[in-house]
This record gives sequence, structure tokens and C-alpha cells, in this order.
Amino acid sequence: MDTNILLESGTNELEVLEFTLGNSHYGINVAKIKEILTYQPITPVPNSHSCIEGIFMPRDLMITVVNLKRCLGMAEGAANEGLFIITNFNKLNIAFHVDAVLGIHRVSWESIIKPDSTINTEQNSASTGIIKMDNKLIIILDFEKIVSDISPETGLKVSDVDNMQERERCDSPILIAEDSPLLSRLITDCLRKAGYSNLIVTMNGQEAWDKLCEFQAEGKVRDKVHCIITDIEMPLMDGHRLTKLVKTNDAMKRIPLIIFSSLVNEEMRIKGEQLGADAQLTKPEIGNLVSAIDELIDKSQD
Repeated sequence: MDTNILLESGTNELEVLEFTLGNSHYGINVAKIKEILTYQPITPVPNSHSCIEGIFMPRDLMITVVNLKRCLGMAEGAANEGLFIITNFNKLNIAFHVDAVLGIHRVSWESIIKPDSTINTEQNSASTGIIKMDNKLIIILDFEKIVSDISPETGLKVSDVDNMQERERCDSPILIAEDSPLLSRLITDCLRKAGYSNLIVTMNGQEAWDKLCEFQAEGKVRDKVHCIITDIEMPLMDGHRLTKLVKTNDAMKRIPLIIFSSLVNEEMRIKGEQLGADAQLTKPEIGNLVSAIDELIDKSQD
């Protein structure tokens, strides 16, 4: 299946691949997908996590295979059937074993329903969003959380900040747009350890944009926000749309904006540059995020 579908940058749309596990329907952002393969023979890895089926090497690239049904506590079918969705995010190549792929849907982030606290908690997030389509619900799974549960070192490298020398406190206000409660807390904890105490936290691009517009109406947007950090994948408004709105606004365009996302690959980096992002980093690089904030705030205040 061709997953190389191009979207105009900053339109607040995404492509979702719909797949099934048993009778349930799930989704993944096409931007995470490299390709889809029929089941391939795999080699089990001794003493690996229970959700890892093993490894295989298409075209000399070693890829870890994750049994998605096992991760979600679902009954498993025949081991040698189904499809592999090969993904790339956080600089990792991982195959997710699924039953079937149904197709690709173009949707707006505005139409994606954010799961409430009965489904998503800080420590137990099952999905990043839900799409209602043709009288069925498609659950967009939190693949980053699934992988970090299997291998915690693939998440934010908090130790990068812990290893920093004692830093002076900085009151420069930083606006953060991040929909994951866990990642939002980890990012804010790390920035506070790095000395940044004036943090404005929002849950998606729309909330961040509303806050910026509020400050602009007061005539103080450059005083109230010295740097913006945004994820890409967020309900209501994604990070690319937020970037486009900020960088085409005369009052805001000089505010440094950093895209901090698991999706920063070559293609997405080009999109971010076209939209005017001042820096783009993958989510494990929290230490590099602090360094980028330091540099951009210093430049913007000259």
C-alpha cells in the first residue's frame, strides 16, 4: 500500500491508516509509517520483553516486531498471519504486527475526539484520539507510549537534564503545546530543573493559539511569550498549523518556535522549515531542547 501521501503543510490535516485487531478498528498517523509488509518469518530474541515477537531484516535493516494484540491484552490468533506496519519515529524502526489494513482516511485534527480521563491518565494512556466514521469508532493508539512501556530508554532522556550543572533561574516565559499528560509533565519538570520557571502549559495547538491571541489583544505577546515549544500530533490544532499561524503573524513571527516531536524525520523537517520553525528536535533529546531554548531566547532578546 502506498503511504507516501503528501499533505500541504499547516492545513491542520493528517492521513490516518485504519487497521484491525480482531473486530476492533484502530488508526496510526501515516507520517509515522515507512511501509506495510505481509507477515515475514521472524527470529525470536531470548529474554526480550513479552510484547516483542522477535526481529527480521528486510533489505539488511534490522527491525523489531511488536505484537500489538499482546500489548493491548487481546486474544491472539495465528502467529504467522497478518501484516507488519513498519514505522519510524523517535529515530526507531519498529514493525507492529496487526491483523488487516483497511485503508487511509484524510481527516482534520478538529474532528479528532480527545479521550477523557476515564481512558487516558498520565501513567496509562491508551490512545491519542478517536475518530467517528461510518458508524464506527477508530482509536488512534499512542504508539510512543506503547514503545516506551516496552523500552523506557526510548522516551525522554531525563538524565540529560539531571546531568547538567547547576543553572541560574530564568524567568523567560515559555509556552508549551503538548497533548500527552505524561510528556507534558516530564517536559515541564525538565525545564524547571534547567532553570526555566515561567511555563505556560497548553494541551494542544488551539489552546496555545488562543493564549497567544489573548496576549496579542493586550499588546504584550512578545513580553508574555519568549519561546514556543510545540508537538506536531495534537487534537483540534496540530503543531504545523500552529507554526504557520505564528510565523505569518506580524506581532508573533519573531518569537522563537521549536517543534519537539517524535515525528521529526527528513520529510517532516522540511515541512517544519517551510513553515518557519526555528528548531526541530525529536522527543528523546530533552537536553538538546534546553540548549536550543537557551540559544534562541538569547538571540531573540538581543
